[in-house]
Amino acid sequence: MPAVSIIVPAYNAERTIVETIESLQQQTFSDFELIIINDGSTDKTVEVVEAIPDPRIKLFSYENGGLPVARNRGIERATGEFITFIDADDLWTPDKIASQVEALRANPEAGVAYSWTAFINENSEYLYAWEPLHYQGNVYRDLLYHNFISSGSNIMARRHYIEAAGEFDPTLKSVEDWDYYIRLAALCPFVVVPQYQILYRRTSQSMTTKVDVMEKYNLIVINRAFDAAPEALKPLRNRTLANTYRFLAQICLANSTDRQGPKKAAEKLFQSIQFDPKTLLERKTQRIALKIALMGLLPFQTASHLSTLFARVFPANSVKRLAMIGQTPSDS
Repeated sequence: MPAVSIIVPAYNAERTIVETIESLQQQTFSDFELIIINDGSTDKTVEVVEAIPDPRIKLFSYENGGLPVARNRGIERATGEFITFIDADDLWTPDKIASQVEALRANPEAGVAYSWTAFINENSEYLYAWEPLHYQGNVYRDLLYHNFISSGSNIMARRHYIEAAGEFDPTLKSVEDWDYYIRLAALCPFVVVPQYQILYRRTSQSMTTKVDVMEKYNLIVINRAFDAAPEALKPLRNRTLANTYRFLAQICLANSTDRQGPKKAAEKLFQSIQFDPKTLLERKTQRIALKIALMGLLPFQTASHLSTLFARVFPANSVKRLAMIGQTPSDS
């Protein structure tokens, strides 16, 4: 049996899946099986994958069931000691698998390893990376507050904890990975690999542009998680809701094409402040409010240009700009 099972859900991924598979073939750790779940694709995803000569690739086709179902189908097929996931348009640096396997073997009490995430655009060009976070050990409280793992293309988990956590919720059309990570955190400690190894692709068609969908399913996950949380953690709910609505405000601004974007962002930011007025004291909230004000007072194109310029000159504390993917903070 292979040491690692990599699960790749793929739906109409013919444009990106070759690059994703290449990033897996370039891993320094080679003892893995690559399970690709074709989730009812109507393009040439199957033909593209079948043309790749690699005996580690195992392709299974199903009717479309959605991302959570595709991941569950991959788990059913997995035989490795460790299980990890990557979406069919994301990339890993070559040392990702090796580093996470090493972290789990060096920390036998840990059930999950994760790395830091950087963001790329549709052309695989580096955009930015969040400031590194060092949560490890019991991260249950931290994951209740926010999904610091960032995407579904990150974690590696021991098989028995995946089995204990159960399936990804097939009813969730967004943030199903956050829901799953919270459940894992209730079962076992996490360990961090302090390197930028996940390259998450931001596109105009990505889920992060579908604010209404994200809001609906964020609320479902938050309410479910806090209903199950110990009484001592339940007061954190409003802080989590405030952080979520502030994030939705950011998404509204980032994907604005007209004045409706800033208007919607203002509504989300107001909801954030209602849940936790203390967020007004935080620099992140103040930056979003300033951008909203600029885009409300000035012509849209002018405001968009000034907002971009402002972000470059005065980057947020939470954003790390690296000279090269794979660097640690001390290298940049």
